Amino acid sequence: MARIDMLFTPTATSSEPSVVPALELTASYSWWQHVNDSPPWQDRIFYSLAVLYGVVATVALVQLVRIQWRVPEYGWTTQKVFHLLNFLVNGVRCLVFIFYRNVESLQPEIARHILLDLPSLAFFTTYALLVLFWAEIYYQASFNLCYGPFGLARAVSTDELKPSFYTINAVVYAIQIILWLILWWKPVSVMVILSKIFFAGVSLFAALGFLLFGGRLFLMLQRFPVESKGRRKKLQEVGYVTTICFLCFLVRCIMMCFDAFDKNADLDVLEHPILNFIYYLLVEILPSALVLFILRKLPPKRGITQYHPIR
Repeated sequence: MARIDMLFTPTATSSEPSVVPALELTASYSWWQHVNDSPPWQDRIFYSLAVLYGVVATVALVQLVRIQWRVPEYGWTTQKVFHLLNFLVNGVRCLVFIFYRNVESLQPEIARHILLDLPSLAFFTTYALLVLFWAEIYYQASFNLCYGPFGLARAVSTDELKPSFYTINAVVYAIQIILWLILWWKPVSVMVILSKIFFAGVSLFAALGFLLFGGRLFLMLQRFPVESKGRRKKLQEVGYVTTICFLCFLVRCIMMCFDAFDKNADLDVLEHPILNFIYYLLVEILPSALVLFILRKLPPKRGITQYHPIR
């Protein structure tokens, strides 16, 4: 009898460490599946996303009204357009998540793709506008140093930036519309994958744009003597926004690649509410909230001529 006890005791002890992690993993997976498959939890998560988007949209609108109240005579400046686009993107996202079940059942299916993808394109345009603004500042400052404030080279170089911005956005929207039309004509999984890969490429392009122009502007400001509190704040502002936006678009690019090839990472279905919450929180809500907070400073009061309208 003692021999039988000795034989069974080591077996039970040696198997214990491997059984406990397996049980914990199973419990975690069961919890994840329970939340994903539960309609009440789906509603809670999607409505939470709607509330968060609504808060960010409200902040952007309030900031737009404050800027208009401060400098109404300058028309639609870059700063005003940036806040307006932020309000529209986050407002549309808020409505989409409020009526997510209706969006999920939309027919034809291409309508659902448009409602989910169009705000992402508008988000790209919103922050590409910020890259344009920084590129203008960088080139103007660079040419001022090399050629003086009245140099011809400055005007030529900065004049090329806005047409490039409009051209890039036009090409991105045109390609996406073509993909939508093909998907409407022949809804095959290959076209869905191609559409997601295209947007992953657009996100990577935006991330590199922030790294290039935000990094250049940061390094240029760093070369100047930091003798004032305002200069230090501007340097920190450029550094923080560059880092936030670069990481935001890089994470979006990676997530879209997983979304394209892995059904378990599909973001366009009701059955993945936790994944949707993590994705939209990291790539849109949190970056937008942080950037709006960092860029909360109002423009100088009327009479200061340095605040130029967008042409």
